[in-house]
Amino acid sequence: MKKESRYKTLRLLAVTTILNAIPAFLQAAEPVKPAASTPSSSIWAHDNLVAWCAVPFDANQRGPEERAEMLARLGFKHFAYDWRKEHVPTFDAEIAALKKNGVSLLAWWFPFEAGDPLAKTTLETFRRHGVHPQLWVMQSFTKPAQAPADDEQQLRQNTERIAALAKLAAPYGCRIGLYNHNGWFGLVDNQLAILARLRTIGVTDVGIVYNFSHARDPHHDDTVNFPALWKKIQLHVMAVNITGMKMEGQIIYPSQGDSELAMMRTIHDSGWTGPVGVIAEKGGDAEVTLKNYLIGLDWLAAELKQPGSGGPRPFQNEK
Repeated sequence: MKKESRYKTLRLLAVTTILNAIPAFLQAAEPVKPAASTPSSSIWAHDNLVAWCAVPFDANQRGPEERAEMLARLGFKHFAYDWRKEHVPTFDAEIAALKKNGVSLLAWWFPFEAGDPLAKTTLETFRRHGVHPQLWVMQSFTKPAQAPADDEQQLRQNTERIAALAKLAAPYGCRIGLYNHNGWFGLVDNQLAILARLRTIGVTDVGIVYNFSHARDPHHDDTVNFPALWKKIQLHVMAVNITGMKMEGQIIYPSQGDSELAMMRTIHDSGWTGPVGVIAEKGGDAEVTLKNYLIGLDWLAAELKQPGSGGPRPFQNEK
């Protein structure tokens, strides 16, 4: 009996040990959960900002290495490349310098027709460096100056042009973005019509790059009912470029205009999370211009969060 009692005790001890181990075993068997992610940064945070127009409007005429170093010094993580003919021979150097300085190439000005040899050459440059920037496309620069008066003709011609560019760019992993610059092509409703027509022919990966600097002119004003306009385009928007807003058309720092704060609030409240560009088109030393754009944007972002928290409006003496 003593021997049997001892066996019962050992069995009980073994069962107890197993039962006690089950919770730990089950816990270890569960999939490893990632650490709680930190809340996503505001779209106005510096690590989400893109420097734009820092090439042709730079009074210092920096080369690729100097420019990349300047962008890194200002804290930019992303760059959109606006170039002119004289910069074509430096395309490779530009991309190499950005990589060296830890700045990603988010976008590239792409003023081409699909049959332009330089379009294919540029795409091959991207392939060599393993980059896939957005391609920001404005109205055609090679069509006759007198554009067709008929909206349907405009729609057909622009749809055909964009479809050909999208087909050319697709094998390189690059997406076309319609850039609201000027004229018929720059009106948001016309861009939406192009996107709708593209979908009917199976082209679905084209978006919109929305620019505050071209939001209004003597012929249109997106600021009048921007919330309704943004609701129509939000799902298509690949990037937004911010500047100060005045009807007179000057390029002014963010915080100096009359509409950019309200427009930014609409975008912020919508939950959109794309990249935000700051533009050096004002001229002068691009480093100074971009730095001042950051100051103005930071003030606006603070005002969005809590009115009055940004302190006095910057650039009180700006003309």
